[in-house]
Amino acid sequence: MEEDHHATGGAEAMVRVDGAPAEATLSTGDGGTELRWRYCAGAAVERILSLEADVLGVEANGTEFVVRAFVADDAATSKPKSCCAAGKARGKRRRRRRRRRDFVFEMAGGEGAAAAAAWAEMLRGCLDSFGRPRRLFVLVNPFGGKRCASKIYEAEINPMLEAAGVEITMQETQYRGHAREVASCLDLARYDGIVCVSGDGVLVEVVNGILQRTDWEDAIKMPIGIVPAGTGNGMAKSLLHAASETCSISDALFAIIRGHKQALDVCTIVQGERRVFSVLSVTWGLVADVDIESEKYRWMGSARFDFYALVRVMNLRRYHGSIHFVPAPGNEAYGEPVKEIGSSIVERLAQNGESQVCSYQGPPADFQGSDWRSIDGPFVAVCINNVPWAAETVMAAPEAKFSDGYMDAVVIRDCPKADLLALLLKMSDGSYVKSPYVTYLKVKSFRLSPGNLVENPRRGGIIDVDGEVIARGEATYGRNQHQDLMAYGPSLQLTVHQGLATVYCPK
Repeated sequence: MEEDHHATGGAEAMVRVDGAPAEATLSTGDGGTELRWRYCAGAAVERILSLEADVLGVEANGTEFVVRAFVADDAATSKPKSCCAAGKARGKRRRRRRRRRDFVFEMAGGEGAAAAAAWAEMLRGCLDSFGRPRRLFVLVNPFGGKRCASKIYEAEINPMLEAAGVEITMQETQYRGHAREVASCLDLARYDGIVCVSGDGVLVEVVNGILQRTDWEDAIKMPIGIVPAGTGNGMAKSLLHAASETCSISDALFAIIRGHKQALDVCTIVQGERRVFSVLSVTWGLVADVDIESEKYRWMGSARFDFYALVRVMNLRRYHGSIHFVPAPGNEAYGEPVKEIGSSIVERLAQNGESQVCSYQGPPADFQGSDWRSIDGPFVAVCINNVPWAAETVMAAPEAKFSDGYMDAVVIRDCPKADLLALLLKMSDGSYVKSPYVTYLKVKSFRLSPGNLVENPRRGGIIDVDGEVIARGEATYGRNQHQDLMAYGPSLQLTVHQGLATVYCPK
């Protein structure tokens, strides 16, 4: 076998790979740790598996060891060089659909079970060196999306985690808020991470539950994984799209197995002594109305959003109100300057004291002396985003970063219906923000003062945080069925804590 000039160490053995004679080499070098094999008969075809990027786990079985991999579809073809991308292509991220495949290596040349076990142990040691999670607590929401999360767990998630040798503790959520309760008292020392099999709702509940804990400073360091099994799946889409990976259950799960982590900003929303934490978005106006009022069409799946958006555009609502914000550098030209701004809501809370003094109180930021600016309504929509994708098909904030310490604000005021409809059709790639009817800017802090409908002064709006209503005005959808966390009308203040949480992500 030709010498690999990148190799700095490794092992060699004669084997039969899926029944065909081959020479296998485990090499470690600049390109990472790779399992290579070259078939002995016919054309010289070399295959390569990157242990870090392609392998789930390894199992010894008598005189064989089985490498359980997750590779691109073309890995099964007899191409030279690699099962996956090799050479220069290895450094490029291309959206190729991956699938599970097992490679069986049978020891040859008189070597037996001991040699197979030694190879399996050596390969597992390499995988362990990558810092992958070994024990995961998995929360499954059986009610999200099309109510398929439990079946998805049994058919796809559990087998893949077992193939990776991960110890699993699974719990299904039973009701809204259950995941928050679980996260608030879970013995985190028993696990390396928490996995949410759901849309975005369980992730949001887990973050809020962790920040309610007395040990929140340590607890918030626990990595959280997201497997898309809901309707929106905005966080999973954002993480996978950033790495040029497809937004699929298997790709999201493999990112968790590999154990790479990403810091994530957390936004604190405060009104008086009430507080809630957001990791996705805060919406008011058109977007919130579509998200919440379309619940009655949940049977349509994600198509419910497109359908109800058309309904709302045809019957357009505009809301009185105002917004105040501290712009990020480079965004100072937006809005009108504000001469005076009241003392920070967060500051007043700190002065007055809180009953939950041991839980997370919000970022230690005071914008009292900052240059605040304002925009007055009427508004069609106001959205504050933390990540690029609001759903798998909606890029709400194309410039949003996971941990830049800023929120991305989208403001739509006067807009003719035809232009608004054209604008919404461009949300799939984020190009809608270039419309002259859209104001898009980054902010450090944000205050929302919502008002009632222009067309009906007795009717208010909905404020939606990460898919859950926190405040409803008079005569709104669901008003009589729910007790909301906050009141509609008084100002809400939003402040971001840079990189507070941690999520699993593709490298």
